[in-house]
Amino acid sequence: MNKKDNSAVCELCVNYVYDQEDECYSCLVNLDEDEYISFVSNPNYSCPYFRLDDEYSIVRKQN
Repeated sequence: MNKKDNSAVCELCVNYVYDQEDECYSCLVNLDEDEYISFVSNPNYSCPYFRLDDEYSIVRKQN
């Protein structure tokens, strides 16, 4: 069975940032209880708050 790893997708998201106090990465979005259960239990869950962290998007707009 091909299982999608949700954490791999989170690493590409703008909302996934490093917290210096806790010394770990975390999501800035506060999922409600239902969303969190879906995220944890469903390997095909698609986060509605996902935005690709594209560092070069500003450069493309300038050209």
